[in-house]
Amino acid sequence: DPTVTVFLVSLKAGGVALNLTEASRVFVLDPWFNPAVEDQAFDRIHRLGQHRPITITRLIIANSIESRILELQGKKKLLFDSTIGQDLESLSRITRQEMEFLFQ
Repeated sequence: DPTVTVFLVSLKAGGVALNLTEASRVFVLDPWFNPAVEDQAFDRIHRLGQHRPITITRLIIANSIESRILELQGKKKLLFDSTIGQDLESLSRITRQEMEFLFQ
């Protein structure tokens, strides 16, 4: 329906098997514990065919569970970036002992 301009979807449902190139604004009301899940959902909007600027807004109440989830996400991202990193080159810097530790 071309007159409908709002699409409500959960983060988990919006993060898989959807191509949301018509979307230009995202409002996150329930942050996810795993930042990769959120990143995957946001990437559904940044697809081929998207020609408009994208705005992602988080609505978070201070000192709430959601604000603590964001802190947890930040810690997880730091841990991931310090071990695995964001590129293939960083994977080659992991020692065998570090890999064995990760998969114990």
